[in-house]
Amino acid sequence: MSFTNELLNTVLREAGREVSRKEFLNLAGRGLAVGVAAGTLASCQDKSGAASGGTAAATVPTTGTPASQVDASTTYTAPDGQKIPSSEAVSPPAKVPADVEKPIELEAWKSDVDPQSGPTPTPLPPDRRVGYALVGLGHLTLEELLPAFGECKKSKPVALVSGSPEKLKKVAAQYGIKPESCYSYENYEKLKDNPEVQAIYIVLPNSMHAEYVIRGAQTGKHILCEKPMATSPEECQAMIDACNKAKVKLMIAYRIQYEPYNRQVRDMIRDKKYGEVQYIQAQNSQSSANPDHWRHKKALAGGGALPDIGLYCLNTSRFLLGTEPTEVFAYSYSTPGNPLFKEVEEMMSFQLRFPNGVVVDNITHYNTHDSRFYRVNTQRGWLHLNNAYAYTGQQLQTSHAEGKAKMENHITIPSKNQFAAEMDHFSECILDNKKPHTPGEEGLQDHRIMAAIYQSAREGRPVKLTPVQGTDVFRGPEPKEA
Repeated sequence: MSFTNELLNTVLREAGREVSRKEFLNLAGRGLAVGVAAGTLASCQDKSGAASGGTAAATVPTTGTPASQVDASTTYTAPDGQKIPSSEAVSPPAKVPADVEKPIELEAWKSDVDPQSGPTPTPLPPDRRVGYALVGLGHLTLEELLPAFGECKKSKPVALVSGSPEKLKKVAAQYGIKPESCYSYENYEKLKDNPEVQAIYIVLPNSMHAEYVIRGAQTGKHILCEKPMATSPEECQAMIDACNKAKVKLMIAYRIQYEPYNRQVRDMIRDKKYGEVQYIQAQNSQSSANPDHWRHKKALAGGGALPDIGLYCLNTSRFLLGTEPTEVFAYSYSTPGNPLFKEVEEMMSFQLRFPNGVVVDNITHYNTHDSRFYRVNTQRGWLHLNNAYAYTGQQLQTSHAEGKAKMENHITIPSKNQFAAEMDHFSECILDNKKPHTPGEEGLQDHRIMAAIYQSAREGRPVKLTPVQGTDVFRGPEPKEA
């Protein structure tokens, strides 16, 4: 776009004094004037800062027009000639950092008696996001993961791996994946030659996790693996060793540890909001129907309700408390003659004994209406999270006494897509070269405990666990708050 010398000279001359908005709009036209004024004033500010020895580059430029200065006396002429009251085309005030990862700060409008808005979204430009290859096109990938990329800020899907050419072709077309970035399980290793792929997300039956993590590590790509990590502690260790040898990161997809409500409960517990934790009750149950599904085949799943959904009770209790259990006691049951449970357990009830006498009472079931909650009972109150392990719909309630009154509160906080949160954390670890919050060691510890739970259920007695000293021993650094 070119400007006449007269206009440029006028703008530069007027930059040194205040002019009315109407006068300036008459000089350059509304849209042009706003852009020229912002650029000219920014230039003047930069020169002024440099001349005075200031650090103009460190300042956050402020743009926009306060409402008190907006000319609302203009009109818009519709195509039919009708004149409609309008106002000039301006933007409200905002602070606009130059760093693409820092949010734009819009002008305040809420009072402090209402919840405050979070920062504006700060997605990375597409060419700076981490590219993922998704391995397996089943329920989780199609129903949750691929849609979740739409809410990611640092992650994008760039490749697919499946045993179904028909699904590959259709899903690739739906999500803009290049045909040459679609792979079979046989040529999975060719991901090594795809520069767009930086991370591989393993979303396969449990029995395939170890093989595809190890093969994936050999391609030099970082690995995100669904829970449960594998089907045994030995497989978990082999996966960790392979990733360490290849010098790639390994993260286990414990989405609950990135979900805001569960993190809120964790923080309240650690801050002793209502005193020390005394015991926790947890339940994760659902109803299944297809006896031919891989989850009901022990060779593919490794177990039934415990490793699939009971694992959430186990891992979340460890996450909340930050310490490790010292003993387990379990009871298992499957309805005789039910074809769903020929090979895997229908129900597992298990207690975890933690240091300082804290007991966590868990039950998981594959044959009831879904129920997913836990209650943390403390010295001076309790915290109850309904839908704790669900993809959405968390509801946090607390109770405590104040004098003669019993206070029950419902806490509402902004929700996030759990899958987007966990993928973006892994992308953050890749971009910043740091250890994931839920590394392979976290998954290995759960498998050690589950092995003890199965042993206790078989033998009908408590089983001691190897003592672990410290807090959050198997976890990496905390995720960044978005």
